[in-house]
Amino acid sequence: MLGVARRRLGSGCVLGQLAQALRPAAAARSYSAAAKEITVREALNSSLDEEMSADPSVFLMGEEVGEYQGAYKISKGLLDKYGPDRVLDTPITEAGFTGIGVGAAYHGLRPIVEFMTFNFSMQAIDHIINSAAKSNYMSAGQISVPIVFRGPNGAAAGVGAQHSQCYAAWYAHVPGLKVLAPYSAEDARGLLKAAIRDPDPVVFLENELLYGESFPVSDEVLDSSFCLPIGKAKIERQGKDVTITAFSKMVGYALQAADILAKEGISAEVINLRSIRPLDRAAINASVRKTNRLVTVEEGFPQHGIGAEICMAVVEDSFEYLDAPVERIAGADVPMPYAANLERMAVPQVEDIVRAAKRACYRAVPMAAAA
Repeated sequence: MLGVARRRLGSGCVLGQLAQALRPAAAARSYSAAAKEITVREALNSSLDEEMSADPSVFLMGEEVGEYQGAYKISKGLLDKYGPDRVLDTPITEAGFTGIGVGAAYHGLRPIVEFMTFNFSMQAIDHIINSAAKSNYMSAGQISVPIVFRGPNGAAAGVGAQHSQCYAAWYAHVPGLKVLAPYSAEDARGLLKAAIRDPDPVVFLENELLYGESFPVSDEVLDSSFCLPIGKAKIERQGKDVTITAFSKMVGYALQAADILAKEGISAEVINLRSIRPLDRAAINASVRKTNRLVTVEEGFPQHGIGAEICMAVVEDSFEYLDAPVERIAGADVPMPYAANLERMAVPQVEDIVRAAKRACYRAVPMAAAA
């Protein structure tokens, strides 16, 4: 790896900086009609390919990313195209290869570290937080750490408590990290490009169950220059009666809930957070000031979660606009059960969101009264 770093610093790093400078800056776009559909897997793969092609300092490392084409085939074809110097298969030692990645970032490269699941990032959390997140501040801005930590996050199906945690709140707690959580193919393409180009460490939380989902994308999204701004949420559905915030897989659940609510005369506005840190407080508060009600949805544990942070953001900035208590939907406060029936009960479902929105709109009996 040190040899790879020396070779890149001798030539590729300069070329990478030049390529970075020549890229057009990300700007707000008005998207044209969707031209085709691609899966989240294809969106991630194409983003990796295009960024590695544009910048020789970008490289990918992790378990099975090369010869096996990636545990979830996100890196399919990249080893053949870029070779073993830039697509590195690592041993099963997250602490080791994450530390190598951070060290490479110190020296001007742009590593993308893949975790087979973010549950395994706990083996490397010292490097992510103490080595990556804090170095720019502790060096008074002399050291940049342009590195991406990416992989599947949250519950999958039938993999037990040790492989089912959502790490959004864990990493969003840390100054120095940026935390992104894509939902759609557009999110995956635009946010991964933004993460790779960013000068700071980015935690990129994907969802295993979304990899095979197809989404319509416009011609702009498919353009190699496409990039989404970090820190900006997206209004997935306009509404006037209640605001529903969600990220990752839960955005799809929120949209399904909004369809059901619409049939009952409740107009729900769905916000896809996209960026967990920084959080788009302005978009959330603007929506709540319009709807006067808020439901937060997340897959992780409730205590100290993303929903709690969103609630506080609204209490601080828009408390006088609320016409009902904030409703928080989250995973059960227990380790994930293995049994399928219990697992379903431990993860938020569409009907949970519907019930919460009805409570916020005073269209259902409050939980305390029904107890």
